[in-house]
Amino acid sequence: MKKTPAAVSGPFIAARRPISRRHFLQGTGVALGLPFLDAMLPPFARAAQAESPLAPDARPRRMIGICNNLGLLPDQFFPKTGGREYAHSLYTQILDEHRKDFTVFSGVSHPNVDGGHPADVCFLTCAPHPGSSSFRNTISLDQFIAERIGIMTRFPSLTLAVNTRSRSLSCTGTGVAIPPEDKAAEVFKQLFLQGTPEQVAAEIRKLDKGRSILDTVAGQAKDLQRNAGQRDRDRLDQYFTSVRDLESRLKASRGWEQKPKPVVTATPPVDPTSPAAYMEKVKVMYDLARLAFETDSTRSITLMLDSVSTPVVEGIGGAGITESYHNLSHHGKAEDKRGQLTALDSWHMKLLGNFYGELKAVKEGEETLLDRTMVLYGSNFGDANKHVTTNMPVLFAGGGFKHGQHLAFDTERNYPLPNLYVSILQRMGIEAEKFVSSTGTMRGLEIT
Repeated sequence: MKKTPAAVSGPFIAARRPISRRHFLQGTGVALGLPFLDAMLPPFARAAQAESPLAPDARPRRMIGICNNLGLLPDQFFPKTGGREYAHSLYTQILDEHRKDFTVFSGVSHPNVDGGHPADVCFLTCAPHPGSSSFRNTISLDQFIAERIGIMTRFPSLTLAVNTRSRSLSCTGTGVAIPPEDKAAEVFKQLFLQGTPEQVAAEIRKLDKGRSILDTVAGQAKDLQRNAGQRDRDRLDQYFTSVRDLESRLKASRGWEQKPKPVVTATPPVDPTSPAAYMEKVKVMYDLARLAFETDSTRSITLMLDSVSTPVVEGIGGAGITESYHNLSHHGKAEDKRGQLTALDSWHMKLLGNFYGELKAVKEGEETLLDRTMVLYGSNFGDANKHVTTNMPVLFAGGGFKHGQHLAFDTERNYPLPNLYVSILQRMGIEAEKFVSSTGTMRGLEIT
């Protein structure tokens, strides 16, 4: 795929009339948009502007990215010492049963990702300056994976969330947020409940219609390319490469509609109705993710844990939670609030540990589901009380890496977390040397 060339430094003059996007689409009856081209601007305005999962018999590798967008108390999360002999912190002690299965990171962050709360949508994109008025997001790690191996499963990816239908960790190649699913029961139905023959036929007709739309637009595109300038031809080449990729995915989707869905013995989940049942919702989503991976229904999942939108959390034993999650995160060092927040954070660690254990309980040949699944857990906040987006708390488990360590980097001059994303991509069998602001693969993280 060609890259869009850098902008020309000097002004230039063109005599051609600007191309109308509306004119291009006129008569097609569809809403497929073109990328924005130089030729669409008025002439003077232009002057201003290792194992490959692709093998049929390969055992799959998978990735789930989880973001708690209010973070964790840093002094309770980060171990005081580094290396393989690190002494547990209060929170990592809860995960001690799985010590050899995960790595703790400190001193990592996304370069130039600032802005406090808005940074949660950059957790898997690493796009800079999310708080700026001109911010535009970029493709997320899960969608980068889905674009390359998504046709191998019924669902290229799953975008899940707790207590939000708007805050998403997943973004398309053009930086558009993918609305998350917050009802586990609905996702379960899509994953495992077979439709009637009539419903299947209707879905196939939808897919065939999508392919005919691409055929219609492609015919008109040839004329457009002949009359476009070189920069626009490069952009169109990139755009139509994406269209062709979409067409192949639609074709693959047609095949999946005709295949029976996996049969599972699990009963459909019951979604708690109250957002206050936050931890129960998190558990339900973890259970759903395990089932999706176990049946190879997808290999790429994101889960946004929207603590910001969560009211007073119920069901935390005798913790006595009295304030909303957001208010507690801005504790101002008040011991009562910190105590309540510690109880919430500890419950998160307990649920995460249970998730690790359930993945380990599923065998895949000589390995376990956790051995084949990379579980990334973290936050956009290093310290929500101060709105700090550096020194992000990160746990990384499974995937066939040599874990059981605390990789402690400089907490003042952070190491780029996007390097971990390059390691994840390569472990998925995807050829990638860079992801946004990465400088290589994750130092100190080795495969088994």
